[in-house]
Amino acid sequence: MKPLRWARPHAGWVSGNHVELLENGEAYYRGVFEAIAAARHEVLIETFILLEDKVGLELQRILIEAARRGVQVDLTLDGWGSIDLSEAYLGALANAGVKVRMFDPRPRFLGMRLHMFRRMHRKIVVVDGEIAFAGGINFSADHLADFGPQAKQDYSVSIRGGLVPQIRRYVLLQIGRGAGRDPTGERAAKAAGDMEAMLVVRDNQRNRDSIERHYRAAIRAARKQVIIANAYFFPGYRLLKSMRHAVQRGVRVCLILQGQPDMKIVKHAAELLHGHLISAGVEIYEYCKRPLHGKVAVIDDEWATVGSSNLDPLSLSLNLEANVMIRSRAFNLELCAHFEALMKGDCRRLEADQVASRRRGWRILLDTLAYHVTRLFPAWAGYLPAHSVPLKLATPGSGPQPGGEAAWRPH
Repeated sequence: MKPLRWARPHAGWVSGNHVELLENGEAYYRGVFEAIAAARHEVLIETFILLEDKVGLELQRILIEAARRGVQVDLTLDGWGSIDLSEAYLGALANAGVKVRMFDPRPRFLGMRLHMFRRMHRKIVVVDGEIAFAGGINFSADHLADFGPQAKQDYSVSIRGGLVPQIRRYVLLQIGRGAGRDPTGERAAKAAGDMEAMLVVRDNQRNRDSIERHYRAAIRAARKQVIIANAYFFPGYRLLKSMRHAVQRGVRVCLILQGQPDMKIVKHAAELLHGHLISAGVEIYEYCKRPLHGKVAVIDDEWATVGSSNLDPLSLSLNLEANVMIRSRAFNLELCAHFEALMKGDCRRLEADQVASRRRGWRILLDTLAYHVTRLFPAWAGYLPAHSVPLKLATPGSGPQPGGEAAWRPH
């Protein structure tokens, strides 16, 4: 096998890591909440969605407890995804000493959220510079099985080892804190395993296509198998071309996509690609057990990624995203086995005649319209400002606040 040629590393592969796959909220929340409960120095969190449900209330409780025992807690939320949090919820955090920052918060207009472009879509947690979590899981009860049929299927990873200090520094840079003094001993970070890992981010300055470049490079290097599980699949021409060329080389290329869409326009647009991909030899499976929310891929025995980035125009062209890339045979074997079981037991494979039967009459017009709207969307949105959006910091008022309300001021 020829040596793999990867895209220029975002910050280089880091050795000495142990990366564990976490499936759905049951595994993710247990790991995150246990780590925060044991925190001694510092908790850093970035998340797109935080809801005031049983998951959000439990997160609030353990963050307040951590802050009251002297832990530095920084929580960054997206002002579109987490717009419904009450003043009392945010005020209780702020009054306990938690630094709560909102990315681009704006009021509703006629009850609607209109500021959906260039969102902070990352999901990262770092505790004491010793353990980090990254992936696609938000803090909301719809990531738990007891939510019902609409509970999301999703993934994250926990990381220990050499990559954790790098993730910590990145998050501190985003909130303007700077690494500062090193209370967590990050400079003496010990190897926790034999896995190589890398943090790759997408932003609107220097890293506009970093995640997509790593996907394309990994697919070009593939020799046996590519499996991509992605909730919102509508990538650009170059990534589609890389997939077709992989099939032509004899690589098995499989896509696991949503069978129960939560955004129908995206599904309609993606279905216009299905016939083209199937005719090129790509296997397409629709996950039907529950809504798919994952952003995961595994290629051969050499490369895998788990993160926040969908393969659609919003994630690839506009939002702020973060993926972890992993090089580990053991991790890949685990992920491959999981996906094979998923495709066999919980998915239906699309065939060319099924795709053709779906696109008749008004569906042809609707799919075509959705395709072009979605395809041109990044170009239209590209006219919006791409500068860094200032964060807003929730701070307790100078005196007692009714209901624990928090005042917002620019930061």
